[in-house]
Amino acid sequence: MYIDYLVIAGYFCLIVAISLVFKKMASNSTSDYFRGGGKMLWWMVGGTAFMTQFSAWTFTGAAGKAFTDGFSVIAVFVGNMVAYVFAYFYFAKRFRQMRVDTPTEAVGRRFGGGNEQFFTWVIIPLSVINAGVWLNGLSVFASAVFDADITMTIYVTGISVLLVSLLSGAWGVVASDFVQMLVVAVISVACAIVGLVVVGGPGEIIEKFPGGFISGPDMNYSLILVCTFLFFVVKQLQSINNMQESYRFLNAKDSNNASKAAIFALVLMLAGTIIWFIPPWATAIIYPDAAQAYPELGKKASDAVYLVFARNVMPIGTVGLLMAGLFAATMSSMDSALNRNSGVFVRSFYAPIVRKNKADDKELLRVGQIVCIVNGLLVILMAQFFNSLKHLSLFDLMMQVATLLQSPILVPLFFGMIIRKTPKWAPWATVVFGMFVSWSVVDFFTPQYVASWFGVEELTKREISELKVIITIAAHLFFTAGFFCLTTLFYKEEKDDNKERRIAFFNDVDTECVAQEGQDEIDRVQRKKLSTLVMIMAAGLCLMVLIPNPLWGRALFAGCALAIFAVGYGLKRSAEIK
Repeated sequence: MYIDYLVIAGYFCLIVAISLVFKKMASNSTSDYFRGGGKMLWWMVGGTAFMTQFSAWTFTGAAGKAFTDGFSVIAVFVGNMVAYVFAYFYFAKRFRQMRVDTPTEAVGRRFGGGNEQFFTWVIIPLSVINAGVWLNGLSVFASAVFDADITMTIYVTGISVLLVSLLSGAWGVVASDFVQMLVVAVISVACAIVGLVVVGGPGEIIEKFPGGFISGPDMNYSLILVCTFLFFVVKQLQSINNMQESYRFLNAKDSNNASKAAIFALVLMLAGTIIWFIPPWATAIIYPDAAQAYPELGKKASDAVYLVFARNVMPIGTVGLLMAGLFAATMSSMDSALNRNSGVFVRSFYAPIVRKNKADDKELLRVGQIVCIVNGLLVILMAQFFNSLKHLSLFDLMMQVATLLQSPILVPLFFGMIIRKTPKWAPWATVVFGMFVSWSVVDFFTPQYVASWFGVEELTKREISELKVIITIAAHLFFTAGFFCLTTLFYKEEKDDNKERRIAFFNDVDTECVAQEGQDEIDRVQRKKLSTLVMIMAAGLCLMVLIPNPLWGRALFAGCALAIFAVGYGLKRSAEIK
């Protein structure tokens, strides 16, 4: 166990080093602090776009879903892939071309000042809730690994993530996301290779998975699975390509780099999706009772199957590396949310409303850091609340938050980039109507009620869980999105007091964004700083070869170190090219 502690300690030292190395780049202005001044390269932006969709929930809640239900968990990630395709062809470059520092500033330009305030106070609480889910997922896993009190784990891990976000703003967040992406890749590939070897190959997984690999157990109606795939594509298309999530592409140095970032995120998602779930699929075959290893977690017990796999199959030191990957995944999502919330509050409320645009950049920067601390503490409290919901698995918890609360908010922020003329009340009215739709789904359009339309009287627990998500997504697709589209019928151009700002906004959206003069030097600085940090990480992985493991275990760590070193060396060489 002490080796695992050393691995995690080494990882945290690296993360602190990243924050300190990039701190100076974030201290020049609020634009640098909140979005890196829009000067980042595509591979950094693509890395953070990928990692913000990859929290500890993937290793816990999604892994638990893969362990119990097999291939069907892929639906969520197929939706991510389709969304990044649309981002490449349409959304990514247009988000960069909005020429703003925060998402709510774009909302203000598109929909008017009233809607900017409305979404400011909707986005911030929603981000806190989402980050609370991510932190809870990490803490469930960490408490099981170290046999620690989960409340204490939430506080320790939450404060650690908060410090990283606080120190260096967007530069530190995105740089750490890139390094953390490498950590996740290393542990995922290593576990997948060993999992395939132990179980006997992919054919054995498909053939021997309990209850059937494609449909999984407790699934009598294959149409439910088909609908799950289709509606998740719709959901993720909106979840990734909306103004709220545009902050990732606002970091890019120009339109071309924003589009290339979307393709990079797509490639990473495509390569990673199958790899992530090989260990839980293998665990379902070789350790079918793995969920019983941690009964104290209640319904969340199956969410610790990755830990069971690492402890029983992988070489010594892997649990520490796995925990580093979990911290990496959670930090990448949570620190991005904290940084975005700070920017939203400062730019859309404090500066224009509280200070009447009289505050200088130094004051705004300090306020942003204070807001970051407050948001971090709220996330910790939210994670504690979610921990009390023992009757929900992490997968169900994440899905309910995403579909019931997030979907109504994302509809106008997604369609508002496509439909250009709507009355000023359309965005907030759509959210209010969408919340009514969510309430209707919970209280009236229950899975049992909808199933009765088709003559189905009995449903399994899994079918009920799947139908809850499908019904909610379908309701928002047809009713909430339909409501927003119908508001165009009430648009009166002569009454549009935001007309000039809206026209200027879409003129910018349609105009290519070109990198600033002197960007080449900033590019070299990014490559140079990251190359050094990546090669330090590779050196740390090399030390894991000294752990007393079988030869294959040492070779596994050596291979991981070599792969990381190759990335660092490639960055170093590219930084030297002028």
